[in-house]
Amino acid sequence: MSAPIIGITTYGRTEKKVPSEADDQFFTVPTAYVDAVRRAGAVPVLLPPGEQNIEGWLDTVDGIVFAGGADIDPTYYSGDVEHPKLGSKDTERDETEFALLRAVLGRKDKPVLLICRGLQVLNVLSGGTLYEHIADVHPENIHQGTETIWTLQAADIIEESKLFNVVDRDVVKTMSGHHQGVKDIGEGLSASATAADGIVEALEVADHPFCIAVQWHPEMTADVDESQQNIFDALVKAAKPIS
Repeated sequence: MSAPIIGITTYGRTEKKVPSEADDQFFTVPTAYVDAVRRAGAVPVLLPPGEQNIEGWLDTVDGIVFAGGADIDPTYYSGDVEHPKLGSKDTERDETEFALLRAVLGRKDKPVLLICRGLQVLNVLSGGTLYEHIADVHPENIHQGTETIWTLQAADIIEESKLFNVVDRDVVKTMSGHHQGVKDIGEGLSASATAADGIVEALEVADHPFCIAVQWHPEMTADVDESQQNIFDALVKAAKPIS
């Protein structure tokens, strides 16, 4: 019996600090991504920034998850590079993920799930723009908590979307922690979910067999919320039936 191989993009070299006496750079990813992929019946492998052989990656994996993480350099969408709420730039990660997604969209034989930052990579690559800081336009930012960045919020799923068929409901509770969001939707993309304040919560590519992007973090509640695990299950089913 063989199982699909799902690649998961990682944080950049210095994006997350890891206590160590020997090293100061690490390629990491939260274990919740790995756990969700495994529950779906697939084998997870990590895809760290800096890879030059993108086609080699695509020849190896059957599907891809773009993980969340740092803000995209606003240069890519003609944004405000001096905005005080921007996080540190990671050029290596930006370049790798844009190249990887460009290749995925070109080939169309690999299903892809893009989470949080991943959704923003998709939108920017497609010519869309971002709000550098949602609180600039919605001061009561419902997408982040008050004690920590995390909060549970509702997302309304558009019934005509592929995402609706995956989660099988018109409203889902989502774990969110993002301070940025879609401003102008990129070419060839359509919104498949929105929040109460109108911020786009999910995007998809109409002419790709499986390219779904969500602004929230389904991996964080997938172990207790069937609708969120369904997103990973659908990715793995689209990747390659287990035989």
